Amino acid sequence: MTTFKENDLTSGSVVGPKLSLAEVVEALTGGDLKVRVTAYDGSSAGPEDSEFGFELLTPRGTTYLATAPGDLGMARAYVAGDLKLHGAHGGDPYEALRALAEDLHFTRPPARTMAQITRSIGLEHFKPIAPPPQEQLPRWRRIAEGLRHSKSRDAEAIHYHYDVSNAFYELVLGPSMTYTCACYPNLEASLEEAQSNKYRLIFEKLRLKPGDRLLDIGCGWGSMVRYAARRGVHVIGVTLSKEQAQWAQQAIIDEGLTEFAEVRHSDYRDVTEEGFDAVSSIGLTEHIGVANYRSYFKFIRAKLRDGGILMNHCITRRDNATRHRAGPFIDRYVFPDGELTGSGKIISAIQDVGSMEVLHEENLRDHYAMTLRDWNRNLVENWDAAVEEVGESTARLWGLYMAGCRLGFDRNIIQLHQVLAVKLDDKGSNGGLPLRPWWQA
Repeated sequence: MTTFKENDLTSGSVVGPKLSLAEVVEALTGGDLKVRVTAYDGSSAGPEDSEFGFELLTPRGTTYLATAPGDLGMARAYVAGDLKLHGAHGGDPYEALRALAEDLHFTRPPARTMAQITRSIGLEHFKPIAPPPQEQLPRWRRIAEGLRHSKSRDAEAIHYHYDVSNAFYELVLGPSMTYTCACYPNLEASLEEAQSNKYRLIFEKLRLKPGDRLLDIGCGWGSMVRYAARRGVHVIGVTLSKEQAQWAQQAIIDEGLTEFAEVRHSDYRDVTEEGFDAVSSIGLTEHIGVANYRSYFKFIRAKLRDGGILMNHCITRRDNATRHRAGPFIDRYVFPDGELTGSGKIISAIQDVGSMEVLHEENLRDHYAMTLRDWNRNLVENWDAAVEEVGESTARLWGLYMAGCRLGFDRNIIQLHQVLAVKLDDKGSNGGLPLRPWWQA
């Protein structure tokens, strides 16, 4: 391991001798690395026999790290190919990320050491350069170009994330084409079994039966739409992704479900039909903005008949006090304008619109970690085809994003909650629902 000599940092010189890149990493992380760090200047730090580590390959990578310290700079360098993770496949860097997260704790060093680092790196590396092409504009630029969560800006955000390539999603998500948390009936269940079980659970929670009407908001590739339609339910699904809508509508035709199902390329706010027996919102609440919860749930209430049921399924924070906005990596590379809050705020928002009674909620945090594990596994197994479809940088970005999210669920940084609610009539009746949960867990 590279170490500092006492007189390197405390001698009479103004900032001390220049540091190698590995020494810079040690200075920023406390100097007790358990992972291996190597750099293009020939320097290294950390145990030589460490299973995991990273290698800084180019001066451009140094600039990305210097101009955007933390997750964003690391992501830029990694996506651009300037930073390489050792001990992990590009489609599933989970184990390497976990090791790095446990070992690398960047802190701001004393001013004198910081001056030494600046001199060692060179001022030219502190001048911002263009980020990788996969990166979205910063939030302030997006605000300048369109009101956040307006229809046009929401459409652009959804287009960025979901219109990558249907073929790419097929490789990652598998036959279910479901990009939301599965529900595993047991630890040995496959991803497809778990996704089918998730739709079965939601279908039962909504008490749907043949002839009922369901509105599925943010329907993705229409898996919930088709699951319900196969059982005689009339379903309208809406998505802001044009590619999703085209894929879903073709799947409806291919399965002979046009009598029961329709998927529209539309903003949910443009749905004019009312009197639905149920509304499912599976993975959309993350995109609408916390400030818009009240109007969102008022919209849903207006679409339900008296006694109609809502299922809201979404990622949440682990508490209700953490800031809503996503970190810079997620905001720039994954979910532009995405916001998360605690399950308590979602429950409160549903209750506060009036005439909506919350019946049940449950946390599927562990299930989402398992879902992400299986998506990463699919990406690894289909790596060559995925790279051919979207390019190595984008494929590597998705491997990083999914593995990072899995780490977030594992460490209880984020959760996944299903909240079930019913629209009451003007006398407070729920339409005669059973006294206790009626679905099979």
